[in-house]
This record gives sequence, structure tokens and C-alpha cells, in this order.
Amino acid sequence: MGRRWVFLIGLVGAVWLLGSGHGGQQPPVTAAQRCFCQVSGYLDDCTCDVETIDRFNNYRLFPRLQKLLESDYFRYYKVNLKRPCPFWNDISQCGRRDCAVRPCQSDEVPDGIKSASYKYSEVANNLIEECEQAERLGAVDESLSEETQKAVLQWTKHDDSSDNFCEADDIQSPDAEYVDLLLNPERYTGYKGPDAWKIWNVIYEENCFKPQTIKRPLSPLASGQGKSEENTFYSWLEGLCVEKRAFYRLISGLHASINVHLSARYLLQETWLEKKWGHNITEFQQRFDGILTEGEGPRRLKNLYFLYLIELRALSKVVPFFERPDFQLFTGNKVHDAEKKMLLLEILHEIKSFPLHFDENSFFAGDKKEANKLKRFQILKLNKASGEELSPK
Repeated sequence: MGRRWVFLIGLVGAVWLLGSGHGGQQPPVTAAQRCFCQVSGYLDDCTCDVETIDRFNNYRLFPRLQKLLESDYFRYYKVNLKRPCPFWNDISQCGRRDCAVRPCQSDEVPDGIKSASYKYSEVANNLIEECEQAERLGAVDESLSEETQKAVLQWTKHDDSSDNFCEADDIQSPDAEYVDLLLNPERYTGYKGPDAWKIWNVIYEENCFKPQTIKRPLSPLASGQGKSEENTFYSWLEGLCVEKRAFYRLISGLHASINVHLSARYLLQETWLEKKWGHNITEFQQRFDGILTEGEGPRRLKNLYFLYLIELRALSKVVPFFERPDFQLFTGNKVHDAEKKMLLLEILHEIKSFPLHFDENSFFAGDKKEANKLKRFQILKLNKASGEELSPK
């Protein structure tokens, strides 16, 4: 349970957001109703439209993903909450009580999930043994000269450096703990202000190919922005190649996802006896209303749809990995695990059937040398951005 789930977990979040945002098209009578109603039509650089995504998500994916999200395998997540920020020494752990994540007690986590070893069913183990036996029987002479062995070693080092774009999760640390994601949903934590702005500003400034002279619309750190600055930004964005534009929209979609979550699960009231969480319409309007944001909010929401579409396409391409008989959602309960794997495969095949997948063949189709250079750069930047200490603002 690690980075192989990043797209699926991300999609679950996007699915929840879209499912709770568009129950059905209603006229934008009030400001509280008009934010999502302004998001319609085709997405930029895509052949897919918002309405098609809404129907597919709300009626075919959302209920199943909600059920999968409640299963033990996806519910418990191991993370090192004490790991320091690798980018800034002056940003300490949030001291607010509402920002704290409550780890699970040891007896709350199923034994199968806590096991550190690889866990396969008896049938899967037999299949592995049969494959290994077949490999031995069909083995060829693999002896290599000393010179060739040195060359292969260099190739391996090169391949490793190419594949390891990001640092693995620190789940083997003694400080790593399990967290129940149902008890700790993504929501408002009270973390805001200059520290939060600095984090997001660095993500945009260092990862989105943007020169310092071009200011991001409505950035809290860019004072005195007006309509001319916004027009300058979008003129610059439309002048980029499709790959760079897409990269910016992915980062913006991730940012929108976090902001929608914190607005939807906001601490509305706190007493000694209980906390009241719910929708903060005012917070949502400040970030996404077309009038209050001078048109920027609906663009952010469209970028959320774009992110959803990219995740949908990524999952459709990895279906064969999850179909392997040796792949298990192991928790120690064979019946439960088999049911959840079947549900996962149903979801993935449903995703694969989506009629208007994003066409990635339009990317990196020019000069091969430049395309490979840009592709490597974007992967490095995206992994760095996803590893930053993300915060709401």
C-alpha cells in the first residue's frame, strides 16, 4: 500500500468532489448556487465536456468508490507524521488542535495490514512457484564476460536514476503510524496565512515554467493585481506548448481539490462537548465564485475536471497490473479481500469503458530529444509538487 495507489486515492477524492458538487443542473439563483453552475462545456485541450464527466462520475463511479473507500485496505494508511519539512526549517508542525491527525491504536488496525511481509493467497503462491519452475526449466545460458557485466552495471545505474523520480514514503520509520482515513478526512485544519501561501507560491513558481514577471491571478503574495495582470497571465499560458499548459492545469486542479475539500468540511462551531463540521458556502464562494474571483474561480473548477480526466486515463492503462492473480488487497480476511478486489476490478473496467478518455498521444509528439527532456522534467516537477507539504491556501 504505497505510491501505486496515488492515482486511485486521488481519483476517490476527485470523485467525491464532483459527486457532491453537481447533483443536477439548477439555475444559478443565488451566489451560493452559481459556482458549479458556471462550469460547463468542453475542457481546454480535450474532446471531453463537463456534463459527460458529471454523468459518468455521479451515476457509475461515485457509489462504488465510496464503498471501496470504506474497506479496511484503503481505510488504514501508514505515514510518518513526525517527519520534518525537507524544504524549510522555519515551518514547524502545526500546533493547532484541529490540525492534528489522530493515529490509530495498535489493536484498531487489522493484523493483515500491519504485517510487513508480502501477503499472497495460497493459490497465488502456487502460481508464483509454477512460474519460477517454468523459468528454471526454460533457462538459457546467461553467462556474461567481465566487460559486459561492467556495461550492464552502468546500464542498471542509469535505469535506477531514471526511475527513481521521487523519494519513497517513510513508512518503515519507527515513528510511522497508521491513520484511519474515515476518522481523519481531508478537511479544514486552520492552517492558513503566510506559511500556507509560501508553500503554494513555491509550487507554482518552481514547477509551472512561469517567469517571475508573470503573476498568478489572485495570488495572496502578489499585491495590486488587476484585470491587466490576469490577461497577461492567460496570454502567457495560452502561448505555451500543450504539455506545459496541461502541467499547470494539473497543479491548479490539485489546488482546487484541496480548497473544495476544506470548504465542504469546515469547522463551523466548536464547544466543549462537540465539533460541528459542515459546508462553508462563504469560504467556497471566495475561492470559486465567478463574480467574486473575476472569472478565476470557474477556471479553477475546470482544472479540477481536467485533473479527474487525467487520473481516469492513468487508471485505465494500469488495469492489467491489478488483474494479475498474485495481486491481492490483503487484510487477512480472505472473503473480504476477494470481494474488495472484485469491486476494484469492476471500478477499473468501468473506468476503462469511459467513452471520452484523454488522448495522451497529443503529448510529446514533436522533436523526440526535446520531448524526452520535457517529459523527464515534468515528471520530476510533478513528483516534487506532490511531495510538498500541501496546505489549503
